[in-house]
Amino acid sequence: MTTSSFKTGYDGVSFLAGNAAYDPPATGLFAGGWIGSALNTIDYITISSTGNAIDFGDLTEAREGAGAGASSTRAVFGGGWTGSSNSNVIDYITIASTGNATDFGDLTLARYDVAGCSNSTRAIFAGGGT
Repeated sequence: MTTSSFKTGYDGVSFLAGNAAYDPPATGLFAGGWIGSALNTIDYITISSTGNAIDFGDLTEAREGAGAGASSTRAVFGGGWTGSSNSNVIDYITIASTGNATDFGDLTLARYDVAGCSNSTRAIFAGGGT
């Protein structure tokens, strides 16, 4: 399976790692994280140019350690730690347009530090703590 994955980075931020199935992405996405409390921020960068991250929108709930995956048009974020409990929320965004995430559904179990991977049609969330 060719994967389009997001990795959990420093302080629980999920970010786009790349996708061998498509041309290199024009935009990188960063979602959630922890700075004294869980964040709901989604930022993006244009990979082909230098500069600071720009606000994309917000997750439906603040959390860090979410798993994520993407196709060429949509990104999904699942699970994470809200600061007081594990989350089972799955959010989605449309990559080509900025805006807030929309609730997509729920994981079968609330988890933090979730691993995510995807191809052009499916995303898989696995592992994590309960």
